[in-house]
Amino acid sequence: MKFVRSSSLFSKARTVIPGGVNSPVRAFKSVGMEPLFITRGQGARIFDADGNEFIDYVGSWGPLILGHSHPRVVEAIQTAAGMGTSYGAPHQGEVELAEMICQAIPSMDMVRLVNSGTEATMSAIRLARAFTRRDKIVKFAGCYHGHADSFLIQAGSGLLTGGVPTSPGVPADLIGNTIVCRYNDLDSVRTVFEQMGTEIAAVILEPMAGNMGLVLPDIEFLHGLRELTAGHEALLIFDEVITGFRVTYGGLQNLLGIEPDLTCLGKIIGGGLPVGAYGGRCDIMRMMAPEGPVYQAGTLSGNPLAVAAGIATLKILEAGELYDDLETKTYVLETRLRTVFEETGLPVAINRYGSMFSIFFTEEDVTDYESALKADTRMYARFFSGMLERGIYLPPSQFETCFVSAAHDIKDIDQTADAVRQVIEAMA
Repeated sequence: MKFVRSSSLFSKARTVIPGGVNSPVRAFKSVGMEPLFITRGQGARIFDADGNEFIDYVGSWGPLILGHSHPRVVEAIQTAAGMGTSYGAPHQGEVELAEMICQAIPSMDMVRLVNSGTEATMSAIRLARAFTRRDKIVKFAGCYHGHADSFLIQAGSGLLTGGVPTSPGVPADLIGNTIVCRYNDLDSVRTVFEQMGTEIAAVILEPMAGNMGLVLPDIEFLHGLRELTAGHEALLIFDEVITGFRVTYGGLQNLLGIEPDLTCLGKIIGGGLPVGAYGGRCDIMRMMAPEGPVYQAGTLSGNPLAVAAGIATLKILEAGELYDDLETKTYVLETRLRTVFEETGLPVAINRYGSMFSIFFTEEDVTDYESALKADTRMYARFFSGMLERGIYLPPSQFETCFVSAAHDIKDIDQTADAVRQVIEAMA
């Protein structure tokens, strides 16, 4: 394949956009390539500026559970746009989407809509600090909660991809109020609470980590966090920006039987448009302005286009039929991939849950940040390049998650498995 037009656009972009991209992982740096510039998405496929066609397993990093340009979502956006792109005032769609979220996730009595997952998580910890009158938060190495200052310490996603443990510009006193524990290691959290439990406002985590690649949780670890936080009157915050409405209609918490105090959402609830949300118990949420003293605002929060896309998406998902189909298709893909890797003798670890999966080039199981870092990133870069040449678009980083959508079909799975075999044989 040729990427002449993409290369030209990237050269222009670098003169007016830092690094030529508006989000670091898009730059393809960790796979040693220049990024593709996409012109169109349809169903399970994307098309770049050079006219190349790819089966897409990025799905805009998770929001596009229905695939690209789903007719009902497009129609909802077009109808909303015809009535105005932004009001800066309340509208009925906000109420409808909020009701759908609260009905789907029982722990969320009330919800506030914002513009991104980062806004949701930063607002949630501000609220937690105000509610508990404490300053410290606990996060986990490799979990990514957006780019707010408090979270840029041993974070995942783009920071992990770039090998940056934190970011310049983060004040030292903020770092002192963020405690980093080991994912899936309850003892590390117990130790922290034993030492400073009365100072901890909240524990925040992805209940299923998706930003150091997909890392599955130890269920006892999650239940233990619920007991620890409740016992020390700290809040438990689930960042379900990725897992919300991806693994079931609602949150992963619905399947686990664990109710956090606050939940952060994004991605799918906006149907592919910018959105975020945070919510939880009434007594906590009523502290938000204008009802309470904790301030948070946003000109475009509850944007009518994003809300319309989200409602259209959730109405399709609410029927529940798609989740079984997604599970079946992704299981078949996982099985096919495992067979290929076993037959070729290349050691990999494949983590999958529902319609999410990651391929790690390592002989060890990947269960946390440390084991994820042992994956061979150079091997992944070769694999990524080979798959791209064969029309398969994977995340341009070892430490991101692949997503299967409702638009993928068995032909896509067959083509993907065949491409994997060809690439692995060429790499041997």
